[in-house]
Amino acid sequence: KRYSENTIKTYCHYFKDFQKAFKDKKIENIGTNDINRYIHDLVKVKNISLSQQNQRINAIKFYYEKVLGKEKVYYNIDRPRMEKKLPDVLSKEDVGAMLKATKNSKHQCIIALIYSCGLRRSELINLRLEDVDSKRMMIKLRGAKGKKDRYVQLAKTSLNLLKTYYKKEQPTTWVFEGNDGKQYSATSIFNVIKNTARKAGIKKRVYPHILRHSFATHHLEQGTDLRYIKEWLGHASSKTTEVYTHVSKKDFNRFKNPKTTSQN
Repeated sequence: KRYSENTIKTYCHYFKDFQKAFKDKKIENIGTNDINRYIHDLVKVKNISLSQQNQRINAIKFYYEKVLGKEKVYYNIDRPRMEKKLPDVLSKEDVGAMLKATKNSKHQCIIALIYSCGLRRSELINLRLEDVDSKRMMIKLRGAKGKKDRYVQLAKTSLNLLKTYYKKEQPTTWVFEGNDGKQYSATSIFNVIKNTARKAGIKKRVYPHILRHSFATHHLEQGTDLRYIKEWLGHASSKTTEVYTHVSKKDFNRFKNPKTTSQN
């Protein structure tokens, strides 16, 4: 089905849990009521998130509909309403503080590229050396989310950091490589950003995707058209990009708090 590696791992993991829960039954004979009770128990006992609830349901549905070929079978599983959470955002000063907090050239490049290009962590991991076009000041992202290629702009400051890093580390295939010459791991990137934020004195929880959120929000605040932000981020729908209008301070600056009679 050409699903992403992350989706495959997630479905396999959750379906193994499902099999263990019904180890005394034949999987083919498990009914809809059993599946409903299984999901409801996970919600009540383990307090799984809405996102995980949906993923577990999808993993189960995939098996019965795609593997066993039971097409057009309706599963009476209550779909939760998705929480409308707003993304976390760092200030420009916070991002600058993170870049100053580390002297490691690789770590600086990781932070700078995710932020200045609005990259997903997987997109950074899959960057090859030939994807960086310093003459056109562009980076090509191959087979990003939705199996789509796209180009993003390369900032001059990021290019300078990349040149310094390349001279020192001399990667051979991937822009970011581990000690074994293979792609840098997702865990390593997470730890780099988390630890650098701590060194910079940032109190809020910092993770790779917050830099992507910050990229979009800061562009919106400086007047970049939402359509361009959508393309740079690689969103399939403009509705996904519109969430940043709720965290941008651009429109809030137009309003002033009403003054009371005791105020001058």
